[in-house]
Amino acid sequence: MDEFRLQMKGISKEYYGNQVLKDVDLSLKAGEIHCLIGENGAGKSTLMNILFGMDVIHSTGGFDGEVLIDGKPVNITSPKDAMDANIGMVHQEFMLIPTFTISENIKLNREITKDNPVSRVFGRQLKTVDFDAMNSDARKAMDTLDMDIDEFTMIAGLPIGHMQFVEIAREIDKTGLEILVFDEPTAVLAESEADNLLAAMKKLADQGIAILFITHRLDEVMNVSDKVTVLRDGELVACKDTSDTNLEEIAELMVGRKISITMKDQKSSVDEQVILDVKDLHVEMPGEEVRGIDLHVKKGEILGLAGLAGQGKIGVANGLMGLYPATGDVTLNGTPAPLNDTSWMLKEGMAFVSEDRRGVGLILEESIALNIAFTALKVDDKFLHKLGFFSLQDSRGMTRHAKEMIGEFDIRCTGPHQNVGRLSGGNQQKVCIARALTQEPGILFISEPTRGIDIGAKKLVLDLLLKLNAEEGMTIVMTSSELAEVRSVADRVAIVSEGRLAGILPPDAPDVQYGLLMSGLSDESAAEGGDA
Repeated sequence: MDEFRLQMKGISKEYYGNQVLKDVDLSLKAGEIHCLIGENGAGKSTLMNILFGMDVIHSTGGFDGEVLIDGKPVNITSPKDAMDANIGMVHQEFMLIPTFTISENIKLNREITKDNPVSRVFGRQLKTVDFDAMNSDARKAMDTLDMDIDEFTMIAGLPIGHMQFVEIAREIDKTGLEILVFDEPTAVLAESEADNLLAAMKKLADQGIAILFITHRLDEVMNVSDKVTVLRDGELVACKDTSDTNLEEIAELMVGRKISITMKDQKSSVDEQVILDVKDLHVEMPGEEVRGIDLHVKKGEILGLAGLAGQGKIGVANGLMGLYPATGDVTLNGTPAPLNDTSWMLKEGMAFVSEDRRGVGLILEESIALNIAFTALKVDDKFLHKLGFFSLQDSRGMTRHAKEMIGEFDIRCTGPHQNVGRLSGGNQQKVCIARALTQEPGILFISEPTRGIDIGAKKLVLDLLLKLNAEEGMTIVMTSSELAEVRSVADRVAIVSEGRLAGILPPDAPDVQYGLLMSGLSDESAAEGGDA
């Protein structure tokens, strides 16, 4: 057998006159974990789409270069071709059927059947689905990932982190798998979930499976990979043994400049006025239930919401903004706020950037300009020309505003009229943030703001939040699974555990206090950072 399980040689790809890959080489050995990294728009996902034969490649003119499996050239023109070549891929965006169970999604198109009296007479096409066997196989794959959830649970309503694990379990369950691609699988996972996944990845590599791992978390690169390949602007910058490099060098290779995210160096102009008062909040968000939280948000502060996955931190903003059923007493600027009324919250100056950018945050088939303007247009009547009883959409104003946002946020695109669905994940996230800020909110709720964003873009987003807070006095509630990032920008950090507020800490509190609260352990000294 050839030394390399996979080789991609001289790969180039052009979209509508835009060169996104330029003569890229990539090689992968059996049992090797090879990390592929780069900023958003560097060409990582395009390279993997070529490997997996995605239609977006072949419907736009194909690609230049060649792909070899075990030293032999292959022509992969569809995902079926890739699967026949024993290649599996966990995509960045989910490919699950919401009305099917976890088990049914894992075994999709590979269902296990059994004989029945009718099939014995009329043929195998009338066999019965063997749900017990399917559930058993699904359970084995899920246990590899330490998924503590029933395999017969419906996909619809599951938190994003659980959906990602289902995607991964589906690939693990396949027999004969030789090459497995992970496209940013930990982007939606909390730290503990990511650790479970990395451990499972090492087990798979030990079984001889060759793994390509796309990630933005550089600590994961150092902890799990054997080799690392860096792309920048569609070109191969470096391919190194992980043991021969370090975090600082990789970060600099990715972005072409030194990047650092440090602790916030000055306090916000926070007064003691409570701008948002939340009492006994309950939210029915599957997998992120809130079970009675009291929270007091002070005017002008950045309040961080942190905690382990499935503990309820994601549910707080989703419940307050009316995306899931909620009960409790909420006061905004001294006025009682009706829960389960998204329109009221938006009109009263609360904006929300969801953790689910594709499902909630964007209209994928519309332009960047319309996506950025949409909420302000519908809620605040911005970007409209009034003509008596009629209103006309101000397309020029929307385009002009979108160009400003594209420049300010460095959205990598062909222009304001480009379809949002064609952007990379990180650039889609920037459009979500731009849309929320177009409302000019008094309070900004932002959940997982750096999910799926490279280290350079992370710094841009976090610096932007600090700027909005410092220069415009915007009150920000930031929910994130990245504890270090929350601590780098927040004035106070509220830890949510088992759907309740475990305590609030200053960002520079000892790590042990954070660990205790996030583990659900009580420690009176841990709550000295401020009242809830």
